[in-house]
Amino acid sequence: MSLTLTSIVFEHGKAIPAAYTCEGRNVSPPLAWSGAPPGTRSLVLIVDDPDAPDPAAPKMTWVHWVLYNIPTTAEGLPEAVATAALPPGSLEGLNDWKRTGYGGPCPPIGRHRYFHKLYALDTVLPDLAHPTKARLETEMRGHVLAQTELIGTFQRH
Repeated sequence: MSLTLTSIVFEHGKAIPAAYTCEGRNVSPPLAWSGAPPGTRSLVLIVDDPDAPDPAAPKMTWVHWVLYNIPTTAEGLPEAVATAALPPGSLEGLNDWKRTGYGGPCPPIGRHRYFHKLYALDTVLPDLAHPTKARLETEMRGHVLAQTELIGTFQRH
């Protein structure tokens, strides 16, 4: 069995419903996962957009959500999950709005892709005090047992 990541509100490669974007309630979508390999001690979730600011001429990857030290007992996250409702032990990093938590799709132009990336680690990381995605990826290096991704798209109307 391999690591999988799914959502009941959008399929891989399909549109993310407006409720989970700046045009709606801007809340996190429900996510479910399974298949973490033996030896997994924690999970990491990173959501980012490599098409910023314009998919025709991307200049950066915009980070929407950073979670780490998600316990292996967790099987997913509910819709609109608040910090207080995260699985016990989970820690948050900073998104590109310089805050913790989920920030939904809000592309200035064109249809963007949103990569929901899940990593199985062989360790529980120390408290990194709200790391950026780059810092978290540095700390994860050499500890990733498996990874998977769920890609959704969105274009403002």
